[in-house]
Amino acid sequence: MTSSNQAKLGILMLETQFPRINGDIGNPKTWPFPVEYAVVPGATPRAIVCDDTSAFVEAFVAQGQQLVANGCTGIATSCGFLALIRGQLATRLGVPVASSALEQAAQINAMLTPDQTLGILTISEASLSPAHLSAADVPQNVIVAGVEETHFGQTILNDAPKLDIETARHELVDAAKTLKERCPDLGAILLECTNMPPYAQDIMIATGVPVFSTVTYLKWFHAGLRPEVFTQP
Repeated sequence: MTSSNQAKLGILMLETQFPRINGDIGNPKTWPFPVEYAVVPGATPRAIVCDDTSAFVEAFVAQGQQLVANGCTGIATSCGFLALIRGQLATRLGVPVASSALEQAAQINAMLTPDQTLGILTISEASLSPAHLSAADVPQNVIVAGVEETHFGQTILNDAPKLDIETARHELVDAAKTLKERCPDLGAILLECTNMPPYAQDIMIATGVPVFSTVTYLKWFHAGLRPEVFTQP
């Protein structure tokens, strides 16, 4: 394993063909630090979001072990629904594992005022079960909205080769605005899907509330793996 001043984040990727634009977890330009990717064969978006995630544990472990052997000191996954297997990955890999943006929920909720509510935008509201939320320690008083019927949602879930970025931007902004209309006391939005961060700023501007995502989570995670050096006078 590398020393702490050579920390490298390893990211376990789903097997996909949809575009990985800047801001997406799968685009190296998203990160201001080195990352190493490993694709988990057969782990398609629909398989992970809609089917039994436990069937892929061994495949994720195998790829994660290779990342650790290559010098990664922390491991992340590229789908929020993988919160279900975080414990197994951490136990088997022996390094810190950040499996889902949802794992920020408790901290975000604690930062809000008592009368504010945390909203979660997910790729599929129908598939985001109480088990997923419990595995990520998401507080019970959150509001959830999905985008599975949108162009964005269908592109990701069906792993389509093309994505209309502007259409996706409008859809996610509209979903966030609808979430705020449903919940006037909305205090923050958490993006479950690791493909949503490219639109985080647009969502923040449209709703006027802070927006958290896998990008905010993994930047925080990496900061612990490799603390900043402060030069003394």
